[in-house]
Amino acid sequence: MMADQHAHSDEEDLGCVAFVELVTDYLEGALPDAEARRVEQHLGTCPGCTEYLEQLRAVAGSLKGLTDESFPPEMRDGVISDFRDSQKG
Repeated sequence: MMADQHAHSDEEDLGCVAFVELVTDYLEGALPDAEARRVEQHLGTCPGCTEYLEQLRAVAGSLKGLTDESFPPEMRDGVISDFRDSQKG
């Protein structure tokens, strides 16, 4: 759980919920410069989000070597099916 979940009064300050919504784009370098700076500013003040980012980086790093062939077809098909079912709402 992130330690800094209070509401922020400063429009420029990014809260934890907004950080979580932006973190994937941040990791992929897809954020506009101004938004990336807001993320970095938040990381400088929020140990919980900093830890969350490091955990995401560790998971992403451990998955880099995986390919479609890394999984048996029935496992891959099951995961895709489960994901599609979860999106139906």
